[in-house]
Amino acid sequence: MSLRYVLKEGVAGLKRARLAVFTSTFSLFIAVFLIGILVWVGYNAWGVAQDLRSQVEVEVFLEDIDDQSLAEIRNRLEELEMVEELVYISRDSAATIFQEEFGYGSESLASISFLPASFTVTLQGDAQIDEVDLMVADVGTWQGVDEVRFNMALLQMLQSRIETALLVGGGLTLLIVFAAVVLVFNTIRLTIYAKRDLIRAMKLVGATNGFIRRPFLVEGLFQGLIAGVVASGLLYLLFTLAVPVWVPQAADLGWPYGEWYYLAGSMVVAALIMGWWGSHWASRKFIRDTAIYR
Repeated sequence: MSLRYVLKEGVAGLKRARLAVFTSTFSLFIAVFLIGILVWVGYNAWGVAQDLRSQVEVEVFLEDIDDQSLAEIRNRLEELEMVEELVYISRDSAATIFQEEFGYGSESLASISFLPASFTVTLQGDAQIDEVDLMVADVGTWQGVDEVRFNMALLQMLQSRIETALLVGGGLTLLIVFAAVVLVFNTIRLTIYAKRDLIRAMKLVGATNGFIRRPFLVEGLFQGLIAGVVASGLLYLLFTLAVPVWVPQAADLGWPYGEWYYLAGSMVVAALIMGWWGSHWASRKFIRDTAIYR
């Protein structure tokens, strides 16, 4: 079967049930557009969450130890995989920080150097709560370490919010995809019904189900292509031109992998897959069930 025939019949199918084709194509457009928004928002929300996670610090307060013990503790902390950055705060520096934060009247307390030396440990953005908890418990047993403080509640809240957002976003995406595929399925079914007499005639002369099915697959792909291109173009205009006007801070947000066309290309591919899936589902079912004889 020639490619020209497949493309011709596929395009002709778009004209036979125009209202149904428009409905399914528009639904694909809405689905892919919403998925693109979810991905863009999710990507930037994930980046913000990772920045917040990286600001969660572990404070390791030290006993009054010598320089050798201090160096040993520093080396052991640096060897930990989840440690992103390590800052040493001496007793004098701690007193200065205390005075800066509490201001007037704190000089007398700062002068007696009652604050211990410490290490401020910045964790990697992907550090998990269980791993951090184990690390804190382990570091607290080291010789020369007086106390380890860690804001567990903040990290738990961040991780809980991230997991909830992923579940909600994933659920919405699946629901949107399913609805769009069902509409393409119904459109192809209507097209097959309109051509049922021709399909019977083709079967009578020996045409296989695969031969008959291919133009309908092309029709679904065309619907996906149109929907994907329009949706990705609108998404680009929305987040590049419109949103920064209403929310100037949005201009600082980014695209996945740093460029808009990665997301746009993914949206077109997703639309093609959904269009093909719906048309393949319908054509496989109804062409096979179309009897040769009435």
